[in-house]
Amino acid sequence: MLQKLDSSQKDFNNEYYVFQEAYSNAIVIDMSHWGLLKITGEDRLKFLHNLSTNNIKDLKPKQLCETIFINSIGRTLDLATAYIMENEILLLVSPNRRSLLLDWMERYIFPMDKVQLVDISHENAVFSLVGPQVAQKLQKWNCDFKNISNSRLDVYSILNIKNNRIIVALNNGLALPGCTIITSKNYAKTILKELIGCNFLPASNNVWEKLRIRQGRPFPNNELTETYNPLEAGLWSKISFEKGCYIGQETIARLNTYHGVKQYLWGIKLSQLINVPNPIYVNGDKVGVLTSCIQINKDFWGLAYIKAKIGKANLHVSVNNTRGELFRVPFLTHEYYRNNKNHS
Repeated sequence: MLQKLDSSQKDFNNEYYVFQEAYSNAIVIDMSHWGLLKITGEDRLKFLHNLSTNNIKDLKPKQLCETIFINSIGRTLDLATAYIMENEILLLVSPNRRSLLLDWMERYIFPMDKVQLVDISHENAVFSLVGPQVAQKLQKWNCDFKNISNSRLDVYSILNIKNNRIIVALNNGLALPGCTIITSKNYAKTILKELIGCNFLPASNNVWEKLRIRQGRPFPNNELTETYNPLEAGLWSKISFEKGCYIGQETIARLNTYHGVKQYLWGIKLSQLINVPNPIYVNGDKVGVLTSCIQINKDFWGLAYIKAKIGKANLHVSVNNTRGELFRVPFLTHEYYRNNKNHS
């Protein structure tokens, strides 16, 4: 439950006020430090399909989906978003995984593969729009936002504004309404000025960090590491369990078939700020590890891996002699829903 601000706290420079606007209005966050990779060539769909967890080969232009890169033993490298275009795939990746993923994917291009990879991050700007009023504020752009939602399989529009290509995608990487905008670096200042003119409140990347922890989006070097697999990270909805082989698939299939997941990622509310990583205890027994922690107004929130046999909502734990309580976060799931046809 978000705390309401009194009038003295409603200041555009107040980070918590901006954070709250993501739940009630609309904010814009410059995400241009994230990585944007381009995959071209006739085999691009098959290539990405074989290297990541989601069902890529059946996607059509103007569709997008979130997919996970894992290594050969099923440990997580990154959670990325693939934009399927007519002649290429754009891959939005975490900022601290850009070079790693490019090098890793290049190792799997064989001489007969018709695939080319290039990092185009420096040529483009990325903005995340978050909030229930995003669709209304973008009406003048003539985007079809009738079905704006938190869907994990969504679509994007391509606009042409003053001869500049603008990609507007119905996905912002959080479990909140909104979208992502991708445009050329040269047009970024103009787009940002126009968004602010549409009454989007500009937000810092620290606000995004607060949102991603509060929503439960795992992040590389914190929750997404080669210590954890994507099932433990709660990313079941980004995995197709029907597709054929991909890198790490055998491990993921075995964990799912034999119920072998030993720990799960949870939200945690704490009584004070704690450094990470830090072990978590229940009655003196170690049950997990705190992976992220941040202060939001007067409260302290985090993410933590907790043993599957003990983890549950409202479980009371201790971290470094500090009280904590587990809660469910909307971005994550702890099981595979067999009735979900797309699993995306």
